[in-house]
Amino acid sequence: MELEKVGVAGCGLMGHGIAQASAEAGYEVVVSEVSQEALDKGIGKIEKQLAKGVEKGKVDQADADAVLGRIQGTLDTGDFADCDLVIEAVTEDLPTKLELWKELDGIVKEDACFATNTSSLPVAEQAAATGRPGRFLGLHFFNPVQRMPLLEVIEADDTETGTMEVGVGFGESLGKTVVETKDKPGFIVNRLLVPYLLDGIRGYEEGIGSVEEIDIAMKAGAGHPMGPLTLCDVVGLDTLASIAGVMYEAFGESRFEAPATLQKLVADGHYGVKSGRGFYDYSGDAPVAVDPGS
Repeated sequence: MELEKVGVAGCGLMGHGIAQASAEAGYEVVVSEVSQEALDKGIGKIEKQLAKGVEKGKVDQADADAVLGRIQGTLDTGDFADCDLVIEAVTEDLPTKLELWKELDGIVKEDACFATNTSSLPVAEQAAATGRPGRFLGLHFFNPVQRMPLLEVIEADDTETGTMEVGVGFGESLGKTVVETKDKPGFIVNRLLVPYLLDGIRGYEEGIGSVEEIDIAMKAGAGHPMGPLTLCDVVGLDTLASIAGVMYEAFGESRFEAPATLQKLVADGHYGVKSGRGFYDYSGDAPVAVDPGS
């Protein structure tokens, strides 16, 4: 199946990046939001990213204008009708995703493929909410989509071989490093990464080091580009807590249980970079470590 038009449901943290990356690869893109304010905010982020690219000489102004010209923002899911591939990038909440898929299934042309950008929720359960489980798969992008090279292409039980080929081909056309994986909790990356991040938080709780010391140690001692607590903030503490909950329910192992500090930060509305505060305060010119218990 040849892809020409891509739909992205959600223009938030992940959706705007997927829309931009798709348009940069030459696809016509329709991206939706639930309000004009949210849509304008998402499109504004794309404009800002492209402007930075022009300023740094990485892209010509004409090319940046062409990318924006390929992106259509909408509040009407009916505009997805003729898309060849529709990717959902809404909040990491299963009932919300299921409701969206039921709506889109009755709108989008029958031979189109559907993909969820979930980081932990079952792909098969979402596919079952549609009449096209064979043409349903997972496409797990990483934040920020414009810079992170990896794409996990996730095969559910009913996903057809041709659908996986569409997903792999789409990822490669975006210049991503593509890995195929199965519909198991956490897939590859989060199955291995989440326990490490949660252990970083537990280590802080147990006093093995300060926020900065833990991050510095893992960067200098393990060669990681950023420490675990910085990475928690980048992932989003609310997202991390959600993934941990799904994996704890699936495996029942204490290593997947969200530590008390993570639960408190989320309850207080401190989600990391996207909210301006998490293990670090991002209100100044450079992040400053803070006491997550305060």
